[in-house]
Amino acid sequence: MQKKAITIAVSLLCLVVTVAAQQQDKSKRPSPPAKAEVALKGKTITIDYSRPFAKGRKIIGGTVPFNQVWRTGANEATAFTTPIDLMVGDAKVPAGSYTLYSLPSENGWKLIINKQTGQWGTDYDQKQDLARVDMQVTKTGQPVEQFTISFEKKGEEAATLVMQWENTSASVGVKAQ
Repeated sequence: MQKKAITIAVSLLCLVVTVAAQQQDKSKRPSPPAKAEVALKGKTITIDYSRPFAKGRKIIGGTVPFNQVWRTGANEATAFTTPIDLMVGDAKVPAGSYTLYSLPSENGWKLIINKQTGQWGTDYDQKQDLARVDMQVTKTGQPVEQFTISFEKKGEEAATLVMQWENTSASVGVKAQ
């Protein structure tokens, strides 16, 4: 009888710990969550991602190595959701949910739009790639301590997706179809 009571108590404790961990306040993480949004043709395109800090590290070509697929943020995979068909660079992206990865190199960057969703950021399956799109890379005017994704609206139907960190800015055009 006592053995059964201990087993039940341990099971309940494990359940409580699991539920508490799932309800963790993600804003208190070392790389807190963020959202980038833009409205095109009256519909909101969203990117949900996590924002790591540089903390004095060499980022581009260091923590984010050249010629290796990068999770484009931290923690869970960066989620890209569009309720309308888009052109991202020269790639047709149907309405839906995707994951964004990046492929930085010394000669330029590629934005990877991947059909797999809901995974941890390091769980990348190249077979699920919808497209790889060339990005425009420039130097930032000043250092960017925390990784940032944003949209610069260019009218009712177009915007520029911008990713910045350390001294690098990578961007690509986005247009509603």
